[in-house]
Amino acid sequence: MAYRNKKVLAIVLAGGEGKRLMPLTADRAKPAVPFAGSYRLIDFALSNLANSGYLQIVVLTQYKSHSLDRHVSETWRLSTLLGNYIASVPAQQRVGKSWFLGSANAIYQSLNLIFDSQPDIVVVVGADHVYRMDFEQMVRSHVESGARASVAAVRQPLEMANQFGVIEVADPNAEGHAANRIAAFVEKPSSTPGLAADPTQFLASMGNYVFDTDALLEALHYDAERLDTKHDMGGDIVPYFVNRGEAYVYDFTTNDIPGATDRDRTYWRDVGTIDSYYDAHMDLISPMPVFNLYNSQWPIFTRQSNSPPAKIVRGRENTVGTALDSVLASGVVISGGIVEHSVLGNDVFIGTGARVIGSVLMDKVAIGEGAVVKRAILDKNVRVPAGATIGLDPELDRRRGFTITDSGLTVLSKGQVVPPPSAEEMELAHETIASVPEAVRTAASMSPEDLDKVAASQVAGAKSVLGQSAR
Repeated sequence: MAYRNKKVLAIVLAGGEGKRLMPLTADRAKPAVPFAGSYRLIDFALSNLANSGYLQIVVLTQYKSHSLDRHVSETWRLSTLLGNYIASVPAQQRVGKSWFLGSANAIYQSLNLIFDSQPDIVVVVGADHVYRMDFEQMVRSHVESGARASVAAVRQPLEMANQFGVIEVADPNAEGHAANRIAAFVEKPSSTPGLAADPTQFLASMGNYVFDTDALLEALHYDAERLDTKHDMGGDIVPYFVNRGEAYVYDFTTNDIPGATDRDRTYWRDVGTIDSYYDAHMDLISPMPVFNLYNSQWPIFTRQSNSPPAKIVRGRENTVGTALDSVLASGVVISGGIVEHSVLGNDVFIGTGARVIGSVLMDKVAIGEGAVVKRAILDKNVRVPAGATIGLDPELDRRRGFTITDSGLTVLSKGQVVPPPSAEEMELAHETIASVPEAVRTAASMSPEDLDKVAASQVAGAKSVLGQSAR
């Protein structure tokens, strides 16, 4: 096929400052923010490109890039025997004395990378979204349509139009690829028409693009000479192609991922705010998750921790330790505490009698005995003293300098100090600890007869599943 003969260079835009993710981005670039216990946000973009077969990748970085550069260099090491590489490239002031002025300017200042690679096609992707996507399918659509620029789009509810770049097609009833020609690309409009196929939805830009190399170079040079530009890929480069009738949309719903389920096939999350970042974590922890990390046919790669396996044990005084509907990374130790609906990063420790409810704890967080953390995000190395509370009293959290979002989430930055609790705070912790989760309460109160019923139910369920498999 013609598209398979095209040489492809992938550019990952990873220079974002991530102001809306503060304080998680106080000490790191947005794409370096940890996610799902074991990963960093950039791992999703890089895994999608690698799984798509595109193994010549440059990562453009700028703000507070040390941890991001280190993660890319230590994790994403490819064999150079066949010319494969993933290279982290910082802003270098190759064109004038300014740093990157926008996403388009970042590529313009890095044109030497394109000249060195001499690709036919340039794939440009963001580094801060959670999703799975086969970019080879998008490149195939791009080549077959004759587009000079293709924009990946995900369907979103109409009420969210003011949060995205909105794509409107010229004639949805046209034949073939002509139905995907973009008529308008508008950044965050107050309203937009619904799709012909579903009037309650619109097409939102995913921040992923495919360009013919010569067309992209022409557009970047034109943008660099303009004075009325923000040098943005979505706001300036895409409209350039739209005005010339050369931009086409690629509908993400047509992307077929091996091993995907109907539930997570079109999953895509922009985790640009604290609340969306938290919600994306909550998507992971149900028995049938909205986004399935366990799809081995399209794995998300990352640097694996050298920590030992997670461990859940009894604590002092024979206190039961357990985790309900949670994700636990390597090295986690739950010693007589209870964790519910939470995501725990590497080497997290939960002490005797402690409770963690609906929270995200990053690497090496320690929760002291009898402490309570509820609806909170704790960055690396936070130590919660015994008997302390986080997320139970918003006014107390504000007085201690913690970040509180509009939705009531409490966020602590990397290594932020939690002061020892007062007597009143310890009493508040005790009240929460006394409320035992229903699943634990039920198990603890079961009579031998009840346990026999549960066992019988489990056996019946297993026989039913085995019987269906046999048929």
